[in-house]
Amino acid sequence: MTDQTMLKETPSPSVPLQGRAPEIKAALPHYGRSSPRSLIVGALIAVVAGVGLYFYVPGFWQVSTDDAYVDAHVVSIVPKVAAYVSKLNVNDNSKVARDELMIQLDPRDFQVAVDIANADLKSAQANADNIDAQIREQNAIVAESQSAIDGDQAMLDFAQQQFDRYKSLESTGSGTVERLQQAEADVGQRRATVQHDQAAHDAARAHQVVLETQKLQAKAAVERQQAALAQAQLNLSYTKISAAEAGSVANKTVEVGNYVQPGQVLLSIVPDTLYITANFKETQLTNVRPGQRTTIRVDAFPGLRLEGRVDSLQRGTGSQFALLPPENATGNFVKVVQRVPVKITFNDPGEALHWISPGMSVEARIFTADPPGWLSFLD
Repeated sequence: MTDQTMLKETPSPSVPLQGRAPEIKAALPHYGRSSPRSLIVGALIAVVAGVGLYFYVPGFWQVSTDDAYVDAHVVSIVPKVAAYVSKLNVNDNSKVARDELMIQLDPRDFQVAVDIANADLKSAQANADNIDAQIREQNAIVAESQSAIDGDQAMLDFAQQQFDRYKSLESTGSGTVERLQQAEADVGQRRATVQHDQAAHDAARAHQVVLETQKLQAKAAVERQQAALAQAQLNLSYTKISAAEAGSVANKTVEVGNYVQPGQVLLSIVPDTLYITANFKETQLTNVRPGQRTTIRVDAFPGLRLEGRVDSLQRGTGSQFALLPPENATGNFVKVVQRVPVKITFNDPGEALHWISPGMSVEARIFTADPPGWLSFLD
């Protein structure tokens, strides 16, 4: 190509560049410009990724349920004796300490019963002491009768020896018949005396046995009266109804002047120790173990998050302990996923007690594994 030709193709400087700007822009490629379709697709991908990250990914290291409630070992306060309420030291929602006197029943009838039982016991004890004295006296009579038998038996033996001697003399002609007859009469008299003493001794021994039996009966009567006194004192102590646990008063249905019966629920005490009963599906329990970390969110306080631990798993589904357990051996069978109660305790019971009460609905989350650090914001 010649220089002349090149000069012809070179644009003239006199032609302004501003007039050619649209042509230049049209010839340039469309760098940095995005179509609406690509923006929408990108946004959808980001949304799907975010939803999956938030809802699906945490399932690898945690399980959760909103079928969970605050629970406690609520203590029902019931009277053990029938009486009128004379004094009430608590009110609705009052805080009570352990062994604090809450309700005073009218004690007068029970105090009278204690006094009667005490008097009966003293009477029974006096009767037992009297029988003991009779036994000691009878023992002396038995000993005396035995001594009389021994003395009269010795006299009988001597009389028998005299009779034998006089009989021997009489057979040889050295003795007299009169002396022999006198010795024989003396033997008979001594023998009768011994028999009389023996009869008296036997009667004394028989009375001694009767007294020993009466002593046993008197001892039993004393023990029975002691038991009656103990029962009367126990019933008197039942007129003072104290708190079995520390906590808060709830469900109070008693007022001063009410006549209460044994077994009637007067009020309940919600203890200071609360826990969570979370009903997880059986398919969620594969990796759940006692001791695993949990978080609890309370419906009544959306911003509140409490920490806890898995305490235990119930050995049986909830339906197993229902009033009418399912019977799958008859009829058409429909498989239903069962739920198992899991007990969760709080790391800080005091904090939990400050915010929540039994019966409140919560959402429980159990961490079956430790999540990656970069995903900790999903906890």
